[in-house]
Amino acid sequence: MNAKTLGIVAVVTLAALAAAIGLNHTRKPATELRSELLVPGLKDEVNAITRLSVIGAGNAPLVVLERKDGGWVVANRDGYPADSGKLREFVLKLADATVLEPKTASADRYPAIGVEDVGAAGAKGVRVEIDGPKTPVRLIVGTFNGAGGGGTFVRRADEAQSFLASGTLTPEKNPTEWLSRDLADVPAAQIAEVTIDKAGKTLRVFKQDAAEENFRIADLPKGREPSSPAAANPLASGLAGLRIDGARPVAAATAPESAIKARYVAFDGRVVDVTAWSADGKHYAQFAASLDEARAEAHAEAAQAQVKPAQPADAATPEGQPAADAKTAGGDAAAPAADPAPDRATRLAAVKAEVETLQRRFAGWTFEIPAHKYASLDKSIDDLLEPADAKPARK
Repeated sequence: MNAKTLGIVAVVTLAALAAAIGLNHTRKPATELRSELLVPGLKDEVNAITRLSVIGAGNAPLVVLERKDGGWVVANRDGYPADSGKLREFVLKLADATVLEPKTASADRYPAIGVEDVGAAGAKGVRVEIDGPKTPVRLIVGTFNGAGGGGTFVRRADEAQSFLASGTLTPEKNPTEWLSRDLADVPAAQIAEVTIDKAGKTLRVFKQDAAEENFRIADLPKGREPSSPAAANPLASGLAGLRIDGARPVAAATAPESAIKARYVAFDGRVVDVTAWSADGKHYAQFAASLDEARAEAHAEAAQAQVKPAQPADAATPEGQPAADAKTAGGDAAAPAADPAPDRATRLAAVKAEVETLQRRFAGWTFEIPAHKYASLDKSIDDLLEPADAKPARK
């Protein structure tokens, strides 16, 4: 075998060896390939982020989140507060994502995995842009690899190479889903009375004491009875775990004259007034929070009266020994616990702070509320009573 032949054999051998190594690499388990971060350095700069955008087909801005006055807002939802926890969760997913394996670098094959440029009208993926870090993030997020064992197809916007990255990295495309949806949470057990004015008629239900099991119906018509002892109880749940379905500025959604008016009064003096109505198959409400100071002070006084004073340090123990000298098998007796209950002024300050927090959330907005919350407002006294022509039960 001459030198030329040997050279050819060597080249062929090396090429085969390289191909074998490459094939073996692509067949390695994903766990052995998870070494390169998809977005290096992002985790160290999470707090530097000032803006996150999700851009869809045709370069349409789907979601725009911005840091403003120390918090986050959904800029394309009139600047309503954003769910900062959801935002942080998504960013950390990106920061933790690793490259599992390289995929196509051919633009002709991008659409198959959703990583084509989103300027195209029919683009399947979205471009995620994160501003604030020293190196801004520009990432095309394609389809989820559901049939291939998980992961998401992605491509850095300034690179031809695409990848399969770990995790579910597809962001929410509906801006409403990025809103801070928790609006209020006043449990029914804390409500003292509810008044509803609907179509010129007033319904009021109340408890004189928080320990009462059921709400009473005020001004029962003569000869009428509640449909059940608990008939009025659902009315007090309107503010419990209240989550919104959307929000818009008050000026963009004003209440009609026929709107329902409701007032919730808590035992501790918190008051929430509600104006609610339906339009186009949706339910809307405006809220205002205030404080019934007389009720708040009476509640604070009653709560303080229930507090037992702390035992003085020199008070006698049941055995007649001064507390400071009492011994136990393990050594000195523990000193009496200090009174943990806040004083009257602290209680009042806490209630006022809650009212202020609620009012900051409510002010200037009309909210879209769930149907079941609207249903708790859309009541008249007849809805809580036995039919007028119902025959009395036989005894």
